[in-house]
Amino acid sequence: MTYLKGGEFLVKDIEAKEVFIREEFGEDQKMMLEATHDFVEREIRPNLMRFEEKDYALVENLMKQAGELGLLGVNVPEKYEGLGMGFNTGMLICEEISSLTGSIATAFGAHTGIGTLPILLYGSEEQKMHYLPKLASGEWIACYNLTEPDAGSDANAGKTKAVLSEDGEHYEITGQKIWISNAGFAEVFIVFARIGDDKNITGFVFEKDQVEGLTLNPEEAKLGIRSSSTRQVFYNNVKVPKSAMLGERGEGFKIAMNALNVGRIKLSVATTGASKKVINYAVNYANERKQFKTPIASFGAIQFKLAEMAIKTYVADAGNYRAGQNIEDHIARLEAEGLDPQEAKLKGVEEYSIECAILKVFGSEVVQYVSDEALQVYGGMGFSAESEVEACYRDARISRIYEGTNEINRLLLVKMILKKGMTGEIDLFGPAKAVAKELMSIPSFDAPSSELFVEEKKVLKNLKKSILMIAGTAAQKLGDKLALEQEVMMNISDMIIQTYMLESTLLKTEKLIAKDGRVAHEDKISISISFMHTAVEEVRKNGKEALYAILEGDEQKMLLMGLKRFTKVQPTNLKEHRRAIAKKLIEANTYCFD
Repeated sequence: MTYLKGGEFLVKDIEAKEVFIREEFGEDQKMMLEATHDFVEREIRPNLMRFEEKDYALVENLMKQAGELGLLGVNVPEKYEGLGMGFNTGMLICEEISSLTGSIATAFGAHTGIGTLPILLYGSEEQKMHYLPKLASGEWIACYNLTEPDAGSDANAGKTKAVLSEDGEHYEITGQKIWISNAGFAEVFIVFARIGDDKNITGFVFEKDQVEGLTLNPEEAKLGIRSSSTRQVFYNNVKVPKSAMLGERGEGFKIAMNALNVGRIKLSVATTGASKKVINYAVNYANERKQFKTPIASFGAIQFKLAEMAIKTYVADAGNYRAGQNIEDHIARLEAEGLDPQEAKLKGVEEYSIECAILKVFGSEVVQYVSDEALQVYGGMGFSAESEVEACYRDARISRIYEGTNEINRLLLVKMILKKGMTGEIDLFGPAKAVAKELMSIPSFDAPSSELFVEEKKVLKNLKKSILMIAGTAAQKLGDKLALEQEVMMNISDMIIQTYMLESTLLKTEKLIAKDGRVAHEDKISISISFMHTAVEEVRKNGKEALYAILEGDEQKMLLMGLKRFTKVQPTNLKEHRRAIAKKLIEANTYCFD
């Protein structure tokens, strides 16, 4: 089986049979999903309006119930009284439980991700045995204290201090943390502080009831996720034992970053689950709402919206479970090589940090798009606080800020790819030179093929060439100054994001057709072709902007011609593709592309 390193999709191809799609989950995973779905429908859906009334007690109670069902311990090993299921299974459960309200999505994600994983990945055996069983069962809820006033996005810039006590047995922590999810009802606190004059921060974990000097501000008033507990936390000489240190001294930044990598891909599945439920609201309303005695679902303008919502959501889904399985497989591969399971989990996630950033950006922007368009389908009713989509619209907005803003993630993923190229971890420069040589050759004029996705995969390869051409030129022309040219970095990142998502989509659809036959998935072919045209336009637009910024004269003209050559696509009637997608959606009256 082909194994691609993180980011290596840019220079290597992979066959459809070698990617994972959600339709391949086994019976155990399906049973777990069904139990989660039942919990969501029984306990969450009837209370949707209560989440808009700042009912923090409701969220806390539902989190405890989720723990009793095992939903908080899906990825916690059985040794620590969790279910011990795979990384991708955890993604599946996260998608379902996060689908109806951002308040539960935030509480669940903060607890099972950044609230549990630092202990699982970096904790001592004593810490894991002490905390993980109660976190998995929901007896204890966790919160993660990283962000500080004026610290910006640099997790290592914190001003919170830890001082070793005179007896040498305790650290005294002093400082302030802001925007701390679950703080109002958390029993377990993970906090990052700088010991003395250390260059790097250090992590600590402790029980709230075991310390003095910790105080909380009242709940923050927020645009959305209104029943998610969000508070400022103040540390006034909070004394914690030396045994509370999480990992090694000075490892806090590494702990924070690896926790955020998992948080990013989990956020993508959460937003994808929300997108599917919002599509359900929109198509239900479009089928019921009539103008001139005709359901508005029959209008072309509405069908356009429904189709685009479904296209983007299907694409997000394809990328989520492809990358999730990459992480799970890499963890298994490292364990088989004899690596300690804890270290294998760390390296498994770290390897695909580029893909995690890509999916975080794409998924969060899809849910924002879908929520906005759903509200538009509702018209004036959507602007009412009585409608379902009004809350969805507000809840969606935070996802572009969580786990590092989308701007930070865009910049970060380009830096990570270029770093892998510079260190030789990925051979970027060999393929980039080949692209430069190809620019001087005569283009192919072969007749288009009618075989499934042959032409689309040619387009995909050419989009990768566009990225190599422009990223390589930017690195060559700007050198170390490239990091300062954030607009160019953002252009390159958008090209990369669109290309990865297109490849994931084509591979998913191809695999489904291999399993069930083409007739069963004509709608998904329409989705794939429609998104391909979107991706090509985005790559072309961003490529042009980057070339305008870094080149002039004949060199600019030559590469613009190359970009035009690499972004050619056969014309197709996108209107009819969208109508076919919308027809399937309208007839099913639900999102039906899983």
